[in-house]
Amino acid sequence: MMQPPYSPSVSVVIPTYEQAGFIGRALDSLQAQVLTDWEASVIDDGSRDATAEVVSKYLGDVRIRYYRLAKNQGLGHALNEGITKAKAPLIAYLPSDDVYYREHLHSLKTCIEIQPEAVLAYSGIRHHYNRQASGQIAGFSLQLVQCMHRKMAARWLERPEVESDDLERLYWGLLRPLGAFAASNSITCEWVSHPMQRHKIMQEPEGGINPFRSHYRVEEPLRFHTSVGHSIDEVDHYRRMRERPDTPPACDGLKILLVGELAYNADRVLALEEQGHRLYGLWMQNPHWYNTVGPVPFGHVEDLPRDNWRGAIKQLQPDVIYALLNWQAVPFAHEVLMATPGIPFIWHFKEGPFICLEKGTWPQLIDLHQYSDGQIFSSPEMRDWFDTIVPGLSLSKPTHVLDGDLPKRDWFDWPRTPLRSSTASEIHTVSPGRPIGLHPHHVVELARQGIHLHFYGEITHGQWLQWIEKTQAMAPGYLHLHPNVDQSRWTTEFSQYDAGWLHLFDSGNGGEIRRANWDDLNYPARLSTLAAAGLPMLQKANDGAVVATQTLAKQLGTGIFFDTMDDLATQLRDREQLQIIRERVWQQRDLFTFDYHVPKLVDFFRGVIGSASSKTERGRRLA
Repeated sequence: MMQPPYSPSVSVVIPTYEQAGFIGRALDSLQAQVLTDWEASVIDDGSRDATAEVVSKYLGDVRIRYYRLAKNQGLGHALNEGITKAKAPLIAYLPSDDVYYREHLHSLKTCIEIQPEAVLAYSGIRHHYNRQASGQIAGFSLQLVQCMHRKMAARWLERPEVESDDLERLYWGLLRPLGAFAASNSITCEWVSHPMQRHKIMQEPEGGINPFRSHYRVEEPLRFHTSVGHSIDEVDHYRRMRERPDTPPACDGLKILLVGELAYNADRVLALEEQGHRLYGLWMQNPHWYNTVGPVPFGHVEDLPRDNWRGAIKQLQPDVIYALLNWQAVPFAHEVLMATPGIPFIWHFKEGPFICLEKGTWPQLIDLHQYSDGQIFSSPEMRDWFDTIVPGLSLSKPTHVLDGDLPKRDWFDWPRTPLRSSTASEIHTVSPGRPIGLHPHHVVELARQGIHLHFYGEITHGQWLQWIEKTQAMAPGYLHLHPNVDQSRWTTEFSQYDAGWLHLFDSGNGGEIRRANWDDLNYPARLSTLAAAGLPMLQKANDGAVVATQTLAKQLGTGIFFDTMDDLATQLRDREQLQIIRERVWQQRDLFTFDYHVPKLVDFFRGVIGSASSKTERGRRLA
């Protein structure tokens, strides 16, 4: 006599990606449920670790099935795959790094069945090791592990629509109009806290779009919006760049291997491709949120495989290795330096010499400066400072000076907006990012002079919340908060302000380069943002000190220097002089684009390629 087909009451969807160390625990907790008439679909979203091997040990349980996707397609797609395969009228979720307690499924099934109007039931939950919530965790969406819902036609939003850690946006919000959400009021599961949780990979500053792209091996542009950050639409932002055809190779074009990461304004490197040079990428692992790594969303860069990069470089035989940019890339750039003695190697360093000291990567940094075939410094002051670290460095090999975060010229082709102050007597200044050095009492002093401060960036707002609350209480009506603005809106958004803030600090170096710190040596990324809008650049007068931004602004005539806020107010009220400075900035905007510097940069590359002295020294080092 034939057995009737198995008819589960609950279908459990288990999304997983490279969590072989967790998934056995999750499956064991599932098998321990007091409710036994369940089925489970493990949806492996392209793992390359031992997930399949671990799961295979559980496939003797006919209730558990395993499906592996060829490549990672995102949480929403994995969950929809599981729902499609589900046979039961109720759907529960068990992310592979989470845990059920034995009564979890029974408790939720009972909760939803006794409330016919409910479409979803949710349990209490243990989280962050030993904390507990009777329902939804404060500050978070309902988590997958704590929810069970009726099988509905609604589907999770997938990667082409948006990637987010906000499950309310991805699915729960679609269910709410369809019925009630019922609470079981019992803590029956755990949302396990660890560094590689999806929301931690996604949220700045610990995570972000670049760590997300790297971890999940995302090759396409993203629409990305976390619960704490601003919306990023790479699809639309880079559409024009991505959809244009590759530039035909120039007859003397170079094969340039980019090594490390590209930091801010990463699409700048397309200016090299547009001149007929071929670009290849070999990227550091585990980037921070501002370390842009490939696959780059703007295209036109061919990536080398990370798992056999030595062989790939040998096969490619690039004309030059261009390694860059910040302190996080130092270990990998150093590894490539030591492995490629026969290929011209250029090291372009911007941020972090002092961090390298703290992180223990100082020896690798010194090797990069000493044994590279060419050296690019982010400012003349940075070059001079490194000459005190490795004496004679700038005289021993080809060197060049170029800020590492310059944007592409395309983003500057927008009209200006009329000044806010043209129809009012008060003055409006802007900080496109953290108002570094501006303390609440400074904003109070500005307010007394009728000067407003506009502060952009919602992620930064969250990090500066106490500062914001204190400042708004002390200077009501003079601190204004705005969301982040990407490059396509720099000119039109920021040109409405009278002037823009660089970092505000008192230099203590007294003109001695050995005493300079990062504030003294740095060109902050906002330099180009302010230049795009034609804004005079506000900074403390540090006469007699070595300060990179001060030297540059004085050379170009683009700055307003002051000792006190009263002094600043006097200068900002001089409308005629202010307009002269604004036009001076506007006329020199191209200097703050990467495209402008490409011809000299390529000439530098060619000079390094033609020089054999440093290559010989590096070869002796490796031998």
